[in-house]
Amino acid sequence: MMSGSYHRPAHQVLRRHFPPDIEEKQPLRMIQTCSSSENDLSPSLVTLMLIIIGTECILGILANGFIAGINTAEWIHSKVLSTSGKILLFLGVSRIVLQSCMMLELTLSSTSPQFYNDDIMYHTFRGCFMFLNHCSLWFAAWLSVFYFVKVADFSYPLFLKLKWRISGLMPWLLQLSVFVSLGQSVLFFQNNYTMNCNNLFSLPSFNSTKKKSFAESAVINLVLFLNLGIFIPLIMFMLAATLLIISLKRHIFHMKSNATGSRDPSMEAHLGAIRAISYFLILYIFKVLALFLYMSNFFDINSPLNILCKIIMATYPVGHSILLIQDNPGLKRAWKRLQTQVHLYFKK
Repeated sequence: MMSGSYHRPAHQVLRRHFPPDIEEKQPLRMIQTCSSSENDLSPSLVTLMLIIIGTECILGILANGFIAGINTAEWIHSKVLSTSGKILLFLGVSRIVLQSCMMLELTLSSTSPQFYNDDIMYHTFRGCFMFLNHCSLWFAAWLSVFYFVKVADFSYPLFLKLKWRISGLMPWLLQLSVFVSLGQSVLFFQNNYTMNCNNLFSLPSFNSTKKKSFAESAVINLVLFLNLGIFIPLIMFMLAATLLIISLKRHIFHMKSNATGSRDPSMEAHLGAIRAISYFLILYIFKVLALFLYMSNFFDINSPLNILCKIIMATYPVGHSILLIQDNPGLKRAWKRLQTQVHLYFKK
């Protein structure tokens, strides 16, 4: 199925990473075995899931293609790109590649499962999926941090210093995020824990009970270590969004206290910004939780909760990108111009 990168058939995972005596006695809690009948989804459910996820991926590619295209055109026309434009360009390109990869994986896993389950193909998709997801999360977090630093009104010296230097630091931070994401995906790709587990299992002091307990602990520790990276941008995103909302609400309170009775358009803009930031935060949290649960193999491969995680992971890029187009002034103007041109074209 789509993005099955982290759900290898249980018997293959066990044989690859653990000695035969552990595999034959009892499967690990983190990797559950099931019969072939349990693994087979009904054709109607498969079709429905393919339609939902495929539609989300197509819409996401279109929305992010629009964001990347507008910022690329601005870069070519002006010979320079603003800091927010750079972040949006990085974010849009990473999501285009991510959702294209998701669609390709969905197609291969559904039409050519034997080819998809080949070791090289499987690990390639797994590494790419992890790298692109982490990049997307980091870029969205930096976008939230940038908006917070530029829009929020705080008088702390550290904040003022960051406000002055954020534009110069951001290109380096974006590149650093790419290298961090690449490092985590390479660690996951290489499965370095296999050699460590096998070496420890070979010690004569380990009986079967201790081996099984250690194997479970090793898998859990590996999952937590590799997934820990997605919570760092989550914390950054949450802090930046929360502090920005606090700053905007404080500013609204001051505007209300000085209001003359008429409804201030500036106040409406601030309220709209708070709503948009709240939507961004909700989408981001759901995306991180779904990705964490999916990558950690907490659910059976074809369980409804696992399928829900897949849908949420495909929903976030398109939902967040559409909100960005609606709330970013430059993107919103470009979208209206595009709508006008399309309308005139069909009218002719």
